[in-house]
Amino acid sequence: MMNRAALVFAVLALAATGLLAWQNLAGASPKTGDAFGKQVRAYLLEHPEVIEEAGAKLNEQRRMAALAQSSSAITARKAALQSDPHDFVANPQGKVTVVEFFDYRCPYCKAALPELEDLIAHNKDVRFVFKELPILPDSDGKIGVSLRAARAAMAAAAAGKYPQVHHDLMAQKPLDDAGIARALAANGLDPALVMSTAYDQHLKDVHDLAAAINAGGTPAFVVGDHLIEGARMDDLAAGIAEARKTVKG
Repeated sequence: MMNRAALVFAVLALAATGLLAWQNLAGASPKTGDAFGKQVRAYLLEHPEVIEEAGAKLNEQRRMAALAQSSSAITARKAALQSDPHDFVANPQGKVTVVEFFDYRCPYCKAALPELEDLIAHNKDVRFVFKELPILPDSDGKIGVSLRAARAAMAAAAAGKYPQVHHDLMAQKPLDDAGIARALAANGLDPALVMSTAYDQHLKDVHDLAAAINAGGTPAFVVGDHLIEGARMDDLAAGIAEARKTVKG
């Protein structure tokens, strides 16, 4: 009788290559293959949790491979992540760098705002890099409001008013074009700035950078050579604590 571990391996092999490929590789006859298939099927009907176990194992292997790939890509793109002059940076003299990719319409980014603002205010050793990543489409399937909000924020940065406008844009739930106009006007900026395409190339570069490090959504954080996807604030705090250990002075 085949043991549990061997059956889990068999299920993964069958899912990936099919029973016929397994037969060819093993040199088994069709009759032997049929008997094997029936044995696996009978066992799985009796122990369906094996399928979940196999799927979880496969997902974990894929996750670890993706993290390793992200880490390598982050290391290769450290300058673009941390030192792009187009990005607004809070606590620029900080010794630990956190990079956040976000969208102004992302509900998870909005929910994380109070904690992030507190982090920036009370941890001057944490250098925080803001990366606008407008990826959420409007009802017509096009990226409109998110793009215009990112343009507004970058125009605010050029005017020395990024933190105020960033906060105002994030605070609006939901954000629409009227809200963007209000945020700009409240800070003495022309709402027409959202129509400028002056920052679009940079926004495309940020999109390409996020793709290169496997940041598939928002928010996404980079600390050291680690990618943290989602508003996982405990993981972010742990990443910062770990990065502090490697900082000299």
